[in-house]
Amino acid sequence: MTLTSFFKRLETQYNSKLPFVAYRKPNENRVSVLLQQTNDLHTTNDFVEEGFVFSPFDDTKKTVLIPLRDSENIFADVTDIESHIELTDKKEGSTTEDSKEKQQHINLIKKGVDAIANNQLKKVVLSRQETVTIADPNPISVFKSLLCAYTSAFVYCWYHPQVGLWLGATPETLIKIEGNRFSIMALAGTQDYKGTLDVVWEDKEKEEQQFVTDFIIDNLKPSVESFKVSDVETVKAGNLLHLKTMISARLKPESNLKEVVSVLHPTPAVCGLPKHDAKQFILKNESYNRAFYTGFLGELNMATKLESRSAKRNIENRAYTINKKSTRLYVNLRCMQLKNKEAIIYVGGGITKYSVPEKEWQETVSKSLIIKNVL
Repeated sequence: MTLTSFFKRLETQYNSKLPFVAYRKPNENRVSVLLQQTNDLHTTNDFVEEGFVFSPFDDTKKTVLIPLRDSENIFADVTDIESHIELTDKKEGSTTEDSKEKQQHINLIKKGVDAIANNQLKKVVLSRQETVTIADPNPISVFKSLLCAYTSAFVYCWYHPQVGLWLGATPETLIKIEGNRFSIMALAGTQDYKGTLDVVWEDKEKEEQQFVTDFIIDNLKPSVESFKVSDVETVKAGNLLHLKTMISARLKPESNLKEVVSVLHPTPAVCGLPKHDAKQFILKNESYNRAFYTGFLGELNMATKLESRSAKRNIENRAYTINKKSTRLYVNLRCMQLKNKEAIIYVGGGITKYSVPEKEWQETVSKSLIIKNVL
């Protein structure tokens, strides 16, 4: 299938108001697509099905499933994606800040800092949304631009006529499981990228990163064994830098995916600590519904082939592959929802005792530019 035919299939599915998801994993050239054959709304509770899941921030709400058994699965190589993007004369976007919106968010941050000072919370992640009018509301065009711009992110376009249309380029993995081995990314702390990864991190960002790492380790101990924790490193995502730690382990035989996900989600990187108190603070004080922003999405129990690592001299074993179930879930950051000719962009940041409200506001402005750059 040519790339032109591939994107035409997506257009046809969308115009037919049938659910689909198109996605590319970080640093890969293959886009995978699930085209659901009916417009039924499927959900999962136990995470035992095969397919693609899309879960909201509020973990009391249902996780939407595009099931593999009811979908056509197609693929395409997008190495040559740049030649499939239609060039248009782009007008410079306005850089004028909405003073009312800015003040509202700063007031929200101050409320969060006060809650931390009063020992109600250790950390809370506070967010906002921006609405931008776009010249070309075609989601397939926006998806192509995201693919081209953010090669190291998990890039997706997700649609269900009963739920909505979402796109994003997230830098953060929630969990990756192959067989009984899994790895988790702890990503926190933000500063603008200025041409180098050799930067100085302030105490606020270091503490924020440590909160996330400690939370994951402490809460997963009952379900896993053989923990390994990497050193903290600085990584680039779009025009921003973050602190990242990788945590790997092995699931205990009696553990299951639902148990692990319920412990992890929402993580301190998108919610706060203590988890329950931070979540309630967010639901009470943020002036909008996050919906799927800071939720998670990705492949659920999809078959994967693992090549044998046998010695080269053993030709029989070297050719042998093992089929295993693989789950790769990503935190829904750097995302937007398309409605008619508007893009609703979601941005936020972690608040700790070190937070300066004006700087936190500016961090959300920097994050919003990641998505605005492709509109």
